[in-house]
Amino acid sequence: MFDNLRQWLRKYISPVFVAMLVASFVLWYIAKLNYTYTTDKTVQVNVDGEEFEVVCVIEGLGTNLFSRMVYMRNSLRIPLSELDYAPSPDEEGYIVIDPQSLQNAISVHYSDVKVVAVRNIPPIKLPVEE
Repeated sequence: MFDNLRQWLRKYISPVFVAMLVASFVLWYIAKLNYTYTTDKTVQVNVDGEEFEVVCVIEGLGTNLFSRMVYMRNSLRIPLSELDYAPSPDEEGYIVIDPQSLQNAISVHYSDVKVVAVRNIPPIKLPVEE
């Protein structure tokens, strides 16, 4: 059955046509990667040993976003001293990190794309200096 289908396809569809169709798709995709896009990316953050995930809205060229999505899988290490934080009003022994300071710290690590916003920052348990 598959041999019959393959013979029919080879009879009516030229291999040159298939090669040109694939080449045109690849070139079209490369051209589309030169546009600016905005997307969400989940980033693993490590603040003084405490790991958590935040959702970042990032903007940049498609080639830069593609490389970020494919190749960058490890967590970012950010010292607590680089962040603004306050004691959590709801939970004793937890702190709440200022979203703007976390956005700025992540932006330093992602220099090829623009971090537009940071969402869903959980309160983290760290020793609070009083």
